[in-house]
Amino acid sequence: MISLNILQTPRRGLPVVSRTRKSRRDAILRHDLRRLARFVELYCDGHHKHRARRNFQLKSFAVADLLGRPSRLCPACSKLLAHAFVKRTHCPFDPKPTCKHCPKHCYAPAYRAGIREVMRYAGRQMIYRGRVDFLIHLLF
Repeated sequence: MISLNILQTPRRGLPVVSRTRKSRRDAILRHDLRRLARFVELYCDGHHKHRARRNFQLKSFAVADLLGRPSRLCPACSKLLAHAFVKRTHCPFDPKPTCKHCPKHCYAPAYRAGIREVMRYAGRQMIYRGRVDFLIHLLF
């Protein structure tokens, strides 16, 4: 398991530690991973309705705890999301730039094209469904 605070549940009785730089990075990483999963779920629902699906699982991530629910994806979308989780988790930049403005592209060309297509589709779907915060995210 990756030793991030986001993957561990808090224990009762322990004192609350003030937010440090690492906990802030963990919160940002958790937010980014949730958004990636939501975007890939929307894409899979829109493009792969009739494919067989199963719960998305990774050995090094507690995905159901991170998302708050199980995520059901087709094998192709599961593979893309797994690649995106690993690449986002191991990003060497702090603060992380958007991938399209990054000086080092860590995605393989096929995955990069796939995630670009997912972002394009899911971003529009979020806007159509009334999520104005995603419109602001796309613009800035």
